[in-house]
Amino acid sequence: MASSSSQGCRAGKRAKKPGKKRRLQRAPKEDYFIQHTDKDMLLLIPNELRETVRVVKRVRRTEEDAGGPITADYGWGSLMPREIIHRIFQLVVGSEGAVPTLCRLAQVCHLWHQVAYSPDLWHQVSVSRCWILPTNNDPPNVQNKVKKTIETLIQQRLSQVCDFSIHHWKNHIPLVLQSLSSSCPLLSSLTLGHCSKVTVDALESVGHHCPHLTSLNLQNCKVDPNAVSRFLSIRGTTLRCLYLTFSSQTNNIFSLLARGSCPELRLLEVNRGMLEVMKEVHISAEALQASCPKLEVMRLLNVIFSLKSKMSSSPESPGFSHLRELCLATTSFSLISDSMCKRLLRGCARLRVLDLRGCYTVTPEGICDLPCTDLECLYLGMYYNEDTFRPILPHTGCCLLIKRWRHSLQELDLTGLNFSDCELSEALGILCGGGTNDTLQSLSLTGTKVTAAAVRDLLSSCRALTYLDLTSCRNVPRGLKCAYRGVENIRQCLQTLSSRMVEEESRA
Repeated sequence: MASSSSQGCRAGKRAKKPGKKRRLQRAPKEDYFIQHTDKDMLLLIPNELRETVRVVKRVRRTEEDAGGPITADYGWGSLMPREIIHRIFQLVVGSEGAVPTLCRLAQVCHLWHQVAYSPDLWHQVSVSRCWILPTNNDPPNVQNKVKKTIETLIQQRLSQVCDFSIHHWKNHIPLVLQSLSSSCPLLSSLTLGHCSKVTVDALESVGHHCPHLTSLNLQNCKVDPNAVSRFLSIRGTTLRCLYLTFSSQTNNIFSLLARGSCPELRLLEVNRGMLEVMKEVHISAEALQASCPKLEVMRLLNVIFSLKSKMSSSPESPGFSHLRELCLATTSFSLISDSMCKRLLRGCARLRVLDLRGCYTVTPEGICDLPCTDLECLYLGMYYNEDTFRPILPHTGCCLLIKRWRHSLQELDLTGLNFSDCELSEALGILCGGGTNDTLQSLSLTGTKVTAAAVRDLLSSCRALTYLDLTSCRNVPRGLKCAYRGVENIRQCLQTLSSRMVEEESRA
């Protein structure tokens, strides 16, 4: 029985037969091997470097087994000088942002972890929650994890942050602002985009503990009514840039600005939320000019406002002598008139950008009376829905505008204006300047009555033109009514247009 059982065991498991080991055929030795790093790049590593990497791995394992200190890291990245890695990280952060780039790079190896957490790489940080729907609430475990993560990030990594922005956060904004105020004394720019629960105490804390803060952006945020006013009372004297969305407190904020709360203000932008019920904003132009004499950019986007009447006893205002850009664009009802523009732009000889899109009551004659002499960008397009609103637009005056700023105009928008074809042809002829114009770079003629001959002459003369929009131009041949971007597309448009016109002349 024993012999039969032993035979059964031998039958179940084959005994190893002594013999020579099979020799595997090895591929011929190459000077390098290929490592895939991403879909667009291949890294070629010499064999000598590969052997060095193996030695480093072996040393690391030996030290770990012996319980000694780990002094070497494994991987080809550990063989690069720390300064080079730091410089590469700077370039990547400049193009991709610090978050989540540095967080991912820190997981590669020990050396990269040390370099990625260098405080000077975290000067500009942007955090968003775009992967979560704004209408959905996070479960409690996710909220706790997010809360702990953002606290750790601010306290341990952002000691030298200067520009911090956070977007689409519905919770934890007071916690974020409190952490910034206690851990980021060098903060100079703060942006809260589409965030909720911006409280008075949190914004006050930032104002008290961040003395270098010069830029505040609260556009499209749900802010407590008195938060901005309290912040301006603390940090308004050093504030240079202020971005807001229209709210019930907008008139109070303009009153504070007119009373001198922000004497160093350089940029003021107020827009309107998509779902915000619009009310009229009252602005004292002369008081604002006297209180913010260094203002360079003022943008009031889709905001219906009117100017308060000037007091007869008030002294003459010097105007915004440093103003370089004024934007009053709107796609809804507008109260802007020639007299309002003249009051706002008093003394604005340095103005370079004037955006009056949608301001249908402003006339070309009123624009030409403005004191700016070297206007570079002039936007006058109309972007209304003709089914609901069709303003009465002037038929003449385009030639006056072109004559006034032909020498300096780089961008011109005439979308939807009702100038006659003869008026436009004469104006574009002036713009061509007798055959050459090396200044104009962008021109929008959407929905105008411009003729094909005027467009041909324009394209032949404006050698610096890189953008041309001929959409819905009724007098332009079919197939050419579109937007052209780039020098090559514009040259192709000129060739096609010229050939079409020759064909039509031959037929006639």
